[in-house]
Formats: sequence, C-alpha cells, structure tokens
Amino acid sequence: MRLLVIQHHPQEGPGWLGQYLLERGHEMAFVQAWDGQTPPHGPQGYDALLCLGGPMNVYEEDAHPWLKDEDILLKNSLDAGLPVLGICLGAQLIAKAAGAAVRQAPVQEVGWRTVSLTPAGRASALLAGLGPELTVLQWHGDTFDLPPGAALLASGDEVPHQAFALGRAFGLQFHVEASPELARAWFGGTASREQILKLYDERGPELLAQAERVFANFVALAQGSLIR
Repeated sequence: MRLLVIQHHPQEGPGWLGQYLLERGHEMAFVQAWDGQTPPHGPQGYDALLCLGGPMNVYEEDAHPWLKDEDILLKNSLDAGLPVLGICLGAQLIAKAAGAAVRQAPVQEVGWRTVSLTPAGRASALLAGLGPELTVLQWHGDTFDLPPGAALLASGDEVPHQAFALGRAFGLQFHVEASPELARAWFGGTASREQILKLYDERGPELLAQAERVFANFVALAQGSLIR
C-alpha cells in the first residue's frame, strides 16, 4: 500500500505509525511542508493520506502558504473518498477542509490525558478492539467543531472533541503516533518531560499495542482504495 504523508514540522514525524507501516512493507511518500515542499492538489496514485501534527494554526496561511495547498488536497481527498488519517493539526485541517471551525480550545492540553469513546467510537472500525477509555498523549491549544455529517468518536473532560469520523476520513486530536523518541524531542526542555517519559517506562508495551491497533484498523480500512 502506498501512503502520502504530509509532515508539517521536522520533529513531528510519523513515529510509531511510520515504524508500523515500514515493518509491514507499506510505502510512504513524504511531503515535508516545513522544508518548502508543496502538497499536491490531488490524491491520485495513493491508497491513503496521512496528515501529521505541527505547531502552527490551520489559519496561518500567510506564514505557511502550503496550508492552502493542503486544504485543497484534503477537500479533493474527501470528495474522492480516499481514506485519510489526521493527527492533532492534521485532524484540525480535515475539520477545516470539511467546513468546520477550528478555534482555541478551552484549555491547552499538554501531557497524558484520558479520552472516552462515544457509542459511535465503540462501534467505529478505526477504534475496534480498544477499551472504552484510552490513555493518550496530548499537546495542542486548538480544537475543532465537528464537520457536518461527522460522528464524534472520542471525548475528553477538558476538550470535548477528541476524535471524529467523516466517511473514510478520521481525525484524532491526540498523538497516537508518539513514540518515546518523539516525546523526548518534543518535551526535552519542559518541566513535564520526566513525568511524560515515565509513563512510557511503566506502560510502554500497552501504549504501543493500543497505537498499533489503531494503525492496523486504519490500514484495513484503506486496503483496496487506490484511486487512479
């Protein structure tokens, strides 16, 4: 399977998700937007689209002109029914492309949080095989409204909208892809670093298994979806 990956920041790579895909023989083609590469406007030739996180806001198009191109890509991918997975900024970009507002969250979520699956989330193919609550890593200051026709899959006490499905597109506000190596790079200079890394030491295999279940479910959803 061939996946197009939009990377928005040098330290926000695919982490555990990339490891999972490569170990199973899938191919990733990267657009490194942070390095001046422009996302294509169409998804032709790819089985799925992955949009990763980043520190910018979805509306900062003057500072990051490639956001306009990614918006076009996402609109066309949604129209074509291409499987799309967006993480953090990627989820917000999907929501915006689908006509929903993205705004400042009630609080900035940083560190480990618990999110609860909704009835739609428990029935979702993306989250199949997971428990009713997930321990997830967060680092975001914005949130999204649900796009028209979307189903809320997971909710949090502080930020209600944590995951959604819109056809074959899925947005996750939390960082299911975050490996310990990514977390060390992200939180290296912050006071919360040791607390965040401690949970990897205590529950690393469980967190990895949870992440790989999401990845496996998304790959299963995407198989056979090549658009030509």
